[in-house]
Amino acid sequence: MGKSAADEMILSYNDVVLRRSDLEILSGPYFLNDRIIEFYFSILSSSRPSQDILLVSPSIAFWITNCPDVNDLKDFLEPLKLPDKNLVVFPVNNNDDVSLAEGGSHWSLLAYYRSADVFVHHDSNRQMNKRHAMKLYKSVVGYIRGSSSVGNDKYIECVETPQQINGYDCGLYVTATARTICSWYENSESKNDKDLWFSAVKDQVTPLAVSELRKEILRLIKDLMVKK
Repeated sequence: MGKSAADEMILSYNDVVLRRSDLEILSGPYFLNDRIIEFYFSILSSSRPSQDILLVSPSIAFWITNCPDVNDLKDFLEPLKLPDKNLVVFPVNNNDDVSLAEGGSHWSLLAYYRSADVFVHHDSNRQMNKRHAMKLYKSVVGYIRGSSSVGNDKYIECVETPQQINGYDCGLYVTATARTICSWYENSESKNDKDLWFSAVKDQVTPLAVSELRKEILRLIKDLMVKK
């Protein structure tokens, strides 16, 4: 496929623009890019009416992580209304080069749950992104409650996070885990349980479920392309 054909816009969904190359990524065993993760996060947000949940786009999460001066984040974060959210999900990427678009080689997920005063890192490859997740946590923790209050929000690694069985499905583990956490938040009757959503993620985010999610996202895009 030539460069011009690969770059052809095939779908605009909310603020996400998908290219023909994204279909190729989803059709084969390839590493998910920012656009596909942002698209699925947008799908999750649109399908859930709760104003308590925020799924942060990869580009915004990346800038929060890599902003040279954390004090400069105040105006940038204000539109997210973080103090109004009870559940916030951030994708984490291990790209350290802010000048490199769509860099990095691994995705993981950092979830903030206000009711438990906790940030939880889910990494499907042996905590490979721990340093980057901790960097994101340190950047955003001072803003999560607003300027008028100081919290005691801790950071933990979920060591029971399901592990990927190949070198390319990390982005799908992020999207599958995000879906499971959002469903747990909306449907669980035990939100104050110390286990939080950990059991749900362990049970539902399986290699088979991840493989099916790749197909599901591809079908969603193709269905929306027909409807546009």
